[in-house]
Amino acid sequence: MDLIKRARRLTWVMIGSGVLTMWVLIAVWSVNAHAEGVLSWWRAGPALLATVGFTWLYLRMADTILDRRYPTRQVVVAAVLALAAAGAGGADPIGWGFVLVAWLGVAMLGVSVRTLVLQVAGTWVAGVTLALVTVPSGMFADRGVGYYTLLYGLWCLILPPSGRVWLLIWRLAVEAHEGRDAHTRLALAEERLRFSRDLHATVGHQLSAIAVKTELAVRLSDKDAGAAKAEMAEVNTLTRKALRELRQAVRGYRELDLTAELNSVEGVLEAAGVRCEMRLPYRELPGEVSQVFAYAVREAVTNVLKHSVATFCRITIRFTEDEAELEVRNDGVAERQGDDLGSGLAGLRERLAAAGGTVNAQPAEDDEFVLNAVVSLPIRG
Repeated sequence: MDLIKRARRLTWVMIGSGVLTMWVLIAVWSVNAHAEGVLSWWRAGPALLATVGFTWLYLRMADTILDRRYPTRQVVVAAVLALAAAGAGGADPIGWGFVLVAWLGVAMLGVSVRTLVLQVAGTWVAGVTLALVTVPSGMFADRGVGYYTLLYGLWCLILPPSGRVWLLIWRLAVEAHEGRDAHTRLALAEERLRFSRDLHATVGHQLSAIAVKTELAVRLSDKDAGAAKAEMAEVNTLTRKALRELRQAVRGYRELDLTAELNSVEGVLEAAGVRCEMRLPYRELPGEVSQVFAYAVREAVTNVLKHSVATFCRITIRFTEDEAELEVRNDGVAERQGDDLGSGLAGLRERLAAAGGTVNAQPAEDDEFVLNAVVSLPIRG
């Protein structure tokens, strides 16, 4: 399951725990009230209906707030239902009165500090007032104004802020995910820009010279055929040179350096919040294997950033006289990661096959994903 979906579900559950606590306290209070013989069913019935409606609104408000929208109308309706439930059932803070605290817990999410202070103060005053007026005198007769004042104060100051903490964690997770995507897009854009600069530096000058000399040859063709022929000979020379430099640029882009690539992907992973571990041999790989593995490392790390929610990535290279092996392991396995790598993995398989090797990418144990590339030595050329 995607990390963002799991974070949202966990946040929703933690915010929803307020309404679960409310129902537990109401049940305990009702059992005690029934045992004391002071439970009034004609009051408990309307309170129960109001609480059911409040619960439905509570869960809807939690979903809306997680979507970065504040449900003002639902908050107002939920406040009316909470007051009705507390007023009808008897607003003991360890009973029906907790409906007010539950309302505060969800209503204070995503509001300013000034609004938050007003909501806490209003809930505290409303709870104490309703408790003193509505709690049956025959039950818990030893509880006075101090009990309700202190307990409502503790509920309002301690419990609701926890929802704001969970909401903050959720929003930080979303921002981190969006930052990782933006970083990946930036890295790809920088790579395209680097390649375009290389092409401009190596080929652009030659093409400009070819254009100038071709235009000059056209002008000289009617006046001085020999000079025009000489210019066209230079055009031919420049064309061959431009073609050679273009091939070199493309070859340099495709034939990566393993050491440089490892340093590059380590920096990219660390910047994206993915802890990178390197386990490398003390000897250098043969040149052909180095180029193939450099491409494999780039492809694997690109997929770590694009297709997973990893917190660590371990790159291991080992080789013997018979074969060389590359393993890229991360803990951000996605259900279809191995199938969704697209043309990148297909191209990697073709490269490994051309070198007499194989590549395998699939989920492993402990919710990890592993890309494994093996090339036989000596490599086919």
